[in-house]
Order: sequence, then structure tokens, then C-alpha cells
Amino acid sequence: MIVYRARQCSTRLFPPLRKIALRLQCRLNSSSAQPAAVQGSPALSATPGLTAQLDQIAPRIDIRADQVEILEGPAEFYEALKHAIRSAKKRVFLSTLYIGKTEHELVSTIHEALTKAPELKVSVLTDALRGTREDPEPSCASLLASLLADFPDRVEIRMYHTPNLTGLRKRFVPKRINEGWGLQHIKLYGIDEQVILSGANLSSDYFTNRQDRYHVFSSKRVTDYFSRTHHAVCSISFLLQTNDPTSSSSLVWPSSNPAPNPLCDPRGYIKAATSLLQPLSSPSAATGALPSSHSPSTRRTSSTTALYPLLSHPPTINTELPSLRILLSPSPLSNLTFYTFTAGYFNPHPLITRTLLILSSSPSSVPGTVLTASPHANGFYNSAGVSGLLPAAYTHLSLRFLQAARRASASIKLREWRRGTVGEQDGWTYHAKGVWATFSFPCLSGPPPAGPSATIIGSSNYTTRSYNLDLEVGALVITDDESLMRKWKREEEKLKEWTREVGEEELEGKERKAGWRVRVAMWVVKVLGGAL
Repeated sequence: MIVYRARQCSTRLFPPLRKIALRLQCRLNSSSAQPAAVQGSPALSATPGLTAQLDQIAPRIDIRADQVEILEGPAEFYEALKHAIRSAKKRVFLSTLYIGKTEHELVSTIHEALTKAPELKVSVLTDALRGTREDPEPSCASLLASLLADFPDRVEIRMYHTPNLTGLRKRFVPKRINEGWGLQHIKLYGIDEQVILSGANLSSDYFTNRQDRYHVFSSKRVTDYFSRTHHAVCSISFLLQTNDPTSSSSLVWPSSNPAPNPLCDPRGYIKAATSLLQPLSSPSAATGALPSSHSPSTRRTSSTTALYPLLSHPPTINTELPSLRILLSPSPLSNLTFYTFTAGYFNPHPLITRTLLILSSSPSSVPGTVLTASPHANGFYNSAGVSGLLPAAYTHLSLRFLQAARRASASIKLREWRRGTVGEQDGWTYHAKGVWATFSFPCLSGPPPAGPSATIIGSSNYTTRSYNLDLEVGALVITDDESLMRKWKREEEKLKEWTREVGEEELEGKERKAGWRVRVAMWVVKVLGGAL
């Protein structure tokens, strides 16, 4: 049994103005003048106005396009993760919502790596609520206890607890739905000088039949940055302690933590956590230039890709939402021609909904596609209890979005992803989230762009809950490199292969329309301070 212990308890443009702005951008790109950016970090030639704005919001790390690899499916993700862990020499840091209670192979892989590499240190960060949900039965916490027992000086297990679920609310909200009040939702998998950003957790379905996205960055500077973020969150989380893997474990709040226990002093915790994490989200947290051994001319030619780490720590820090809105907002220098937005649980934050509607309606009228899970690909499909109402709730939210798009005359298509049916043979679930943005360059001769020039990858579902309750990390990546554009285009198209367009008429039909129980449940969760 797990016990908690504490030592102390957007701008609209008319078409003529837009054309003038695009001609101006062509002149800027062909001249030596560049928009202001982080010192030593050249603006990418394709999107100078975009990078200039992002340089003021988030840290920037310039990398080469060939340092980015995209994995297509869960099996490839799992094999890549195990291979990287087996080869680890210095560090493994894993940030995830939870590790499945039966993932003995993954834990054995970590054990094997620790045995082979005497200097290797392993740090695992999960969510305290999700990681102990099954307690006193086998859980994520009990699974990881064996690593602590065998390597007490080289393994650290931390569990983040939201400051939003305390007191009577924590006592009475059922375990199955208490994660609706906030989670450690980061998914970062770092091994030596390589890091995987994803939306996938570490359990069997994410390794077999749950579709997500997976970007591998083979860059020490990128990995170092996300390692700092991981360890900062670890330092404000509970520490798992055990002396015997067969005995009960304890979640202890070490006196060395730079914040008070969130269960005892939630306001003090938020204030201290903000002071710790705020510097990591500022533009100065990561210098944009390549190492100083490269000359300025080399930096300009070799760095065709910029990565902006994004962080959300409610209610005080959020660089993802403003960055996403900049990426998808019409502006005098915008040459965005198409976008795809995806979230397995489609309930976008109101500001994101507004951004999409403005972008895709007159006068900008940029066409867009939204991908989301069919109810048959929702992880809560046919689930017991209140959680079984969630697929219908998301259908209701999709209907409301399409109705808003119709009223705004927005050119947006909604497509549902389905590959079989959850719970049946060969049935998959859909958990992918992100954005792809394609830009045109009217001042450049030659064929159209090879694919999207920018993407957002990470843990966020882009919901009100993501930005008001959950701890999230992601990255906005922008490139001039055609090979990386083609990789993003392939990733986008592979996901669309399993989708079909749906409209209002279908979602309002008898088989899909949300009943009164669904609407009441949504209202109750909102009243109690939770969110979908």
C-alpha cells in the first residue's frame, strides 16, 4: 500500500493588404535585412516573421534537420526505446504519466542497462495519482520498487502530485476520475544524448495498438535542455521509497525539495514551483546559436531547423498556447496555406477554437483539417462507470465545433480516425496530438513546398484542462529543410489514411447524439473544478 508522508505537513487582413504583405516578405527574404531574433540565431528564410515572434516567447535551440527522426507506430517506438536504453552509458530519464503495472520487460531492460553500465543513472518521473491508482494491488509504483531495491544509489523514482486535488476533494473524488483535477502529463524519454518527444505513455497499448506521434532528437543540447526540465519537476515531486520490493512503499516529501508539500500548502507550492520552472521557459533558457566553434557563416548554412521547447505549468506558466496561436494566426507576413490540427481527445481550449475559426474564415480563409478519434478509437469506449460516457462527450464537443465553423463560414474539415474497434481483435485507439503548418513562398520559383514547414509535438491535448490543470512539455519545430518537410508530410498522410470526414448531420444522428446523462456528467465535472 502506498502512503503519503511529509516532514511538514489575431489580426484580420483584407486580400489586397495580404498580397502587399507577402511581396514585402519576399523583399525581406532576398535582402540582408532580417527580423530581430535571438543573438547568434538567424531567422529561417522561409518564416522570418514567425521565428522573430517565437524568439520573444520561448527558448530556441538551432539544430540540423538530420538530427530529427520520426517513428511511425507504437511497435517501432517501443523497440527504439528499448534499444536506446540497452545502449545507455550515462543517463536515462523518463517522464511519463505512468508505466503500466505489467511492463516487466521494460523494467528488465532498464535493469540490464544498469548492470552493464556502472556509471549509468536512471530517473523516472510519473504522476502520483495515476501511478498509485491500483494500490494496494500491483501498480506502477510497486513495479518500479525492484529497481530501487537493486540500485538504491543509481535509481530515483519521483511522483508529481497536483496541488489542485487536496482535502475533501481528494478524499471523495473516485480514483478512476480524480486525474480530471490535474496530472503530470509530460512524455519525455531521454537516453544519453538523445531524447524522444511523444504523447505516448509507457504501457502495453502504447507499444502495440495505440497510435501516437514520436519524434527522436539526436542532439546533446536538446537532450540537456529537457533533462533540466525533467529534473526540475522531479525536485518538486514526491520521492518513492522502499526497502523491500515485496513490502509497502512510501511517497515521501524530502526536506530538500525547494517547494512545500502540495497537499499541505498548495498555494505555497505553486509559488515555489513557478519560481523554479519560470527560468526554463524564458527565451534565455537555451541559446539559439550552434556551438561557438562554428563560424557565423557555418551556423547560417548548417542550421536549417529551430526547436522551441514549450512548457505549461498551470496556472502561472504557458508558452505553448501563445506559440500555437502565433503559428496559426493570420498576420501581415503570414504565408500559411494549409494546416492540420489533431487531438485524440478533441476539446480545444476556447482560444484555440477561436484561432482556428479566424484563420479558416474570411478574409484569410486558410483551409484546415482537424483529426480526432472516432468513439470506436477512444480509450474509454465501453468503459465501465462514468468514464464510459467520455466518447459521447467528445462527440458532443466535435458537433459544437462544427456548428461554430458553419456559423463562421470557416473552411475546416473534421475527420475521425478509426482502425477497428477498441476491445475487439485488431482494434486500435487514437492518441496522437499536434499541429502541422504548411507555408507557401510566392517569391520563390520552382515547385511548391515539399511538406509542412512547422510542427508542434508533445504531451498536450490542447484543452482547457491541459492549460489550467496539467503539467505539459512539447516543442515547436520549424525548418527550411525539404527532407524534414517530406518526413512531416509522410507522418501527416499516414495518420489520415485511417480517417474519414464526418459532418453535423452524422453527429446529430440518433446513434451519435449525446444524451442527458453525458451533458449532466460534463456539467458536474466542470462545477467540481475538473475538466475533460
